[in-house]
Amino acid sequence: MITPDLERWRLVLGAPAEQAIGCPGGESAERDEALGWLYGRDPDLEKRGVRRGGGDPARSDDRTGGDGPSALTTVDWLDAVHRLFPKETIERLERDAVERYEIHEIVTDPAVLERIEPDRALLRAVLRTKHLMNPEVLALARRIVDAVVQELMDKLVTEVREAFHGVRSRRPSRIKNARNFDFHGTIRANLAHYRPDERRLYIERPRFVSRTRRHVEQWQMILLVDQSGSMVGSVIHAAVTAACLWGLPGLRTHLVAFDTSVVDLTSDVTDPAELLMKVQLGGGTDIARAVAYGAGLVDNPRRAIVAVISDFYEGGDVHRLVREVKELVEQGTQVLGLAALDEEADPSYDRGTAQLLADVGAHVGAMTPGRLAAFVAERIGR
Repeated sequence: MITPDLERWRLVLGAPAEQAIGCPGGESAERDEALGWLYGRDPDLEKRGVRRGGGDPARSDDRTGGDGPSALTTVDWLDAVHRLFPKETIERLERDAVERYEIHEIVTDPAVLERIEPDRALLRAVLRTKHLMNPEVLALARRIVDAVVQELMDKLVTEVREAFHGVRSRRPSRIKNARNFDFHGTIRANLAHYRPDERRLYIERPRFVSRTRRHVEQWQMILLVDQSGSMVGSVIHAAVTAACLWGLPGLRTHLVAFDTSVVDLTSDVTDPAELLMKVQLGGGTDIARAVAYGAGLVDNPRRAIVAVISDFYEGGDVHRLVREVKELVEQGTQVLGLAALDEEADPSYDRGTAQLLADVGAHVGAMTPGRLAAFVAERIGR
């Protein structure tokens, strides 16, 4: 019988440590089997001469020879990890299954989809594999899309809208509403009415502050989103951000997805979940063509922002791309080159192309949805 500490090390190190540490028992043996089903398919094990478990990544129902237990199916494995591991570990295991080992059954098997807890990794997997789904499975997958999009909307909508609603000043205001209530000013103004015997402060003169309102003119926000497979996180956040921006005073939002072709998705902006179900990830990249399309949408060049969300690995004509961006900048349009729109993203992009765009006047870098909203609000409020 191995000690709990050694048992944990055995689970971390896997089967190669069995000879030195021993075999786990009870639930730990089940955890070991579940971990082996997933991480045993890692090709690095084969390179190191370690026997692989888990079967072929493309087949979750493979069986290995010998008299050991049958290999887990995807459904069995999912049930086991939800029973044996804490929530944080479950999320990591599911994320590795769909992103690292591309076990498509996680998001294409109805029995699995009914059990699984929606999260962003699964949303990305659904968007990558929805072309494999029949209508029944697609309807179940939509549950994941709806749930995660709503979570993102709840998180981002306040941050985005606050950027457009002005900031509180310290000037007193006669407009009495909860949003402008000055808590600290009210306490200071009413300290004379504090009753120690009751330990209570009576408010006779509530204080409110004014809110500076940015001058708003009609602007256009044109989001051009690379829908190649590597940009799936940015596509998700672009769709949600566009929905948050939609309908804000003084701003008209367009959303355009592109690979080697260009698709205007503006009519679906109000329903980001439906929009994402229409996105077709993959294919080549022609950024210049998308920028030319975006330029054609501009009504008033000095009241327009064109944001290109891409990794900037141009599959088309780089010189044309630079020329299109330069023409937009010269006519007074604000051009943003965003390497990622995911607030958790580690930006990876073609810095050579990005530098060429910066050289002709584009603002290039990584920007979270909230920072993008603040940038737009700042420009509109000038």
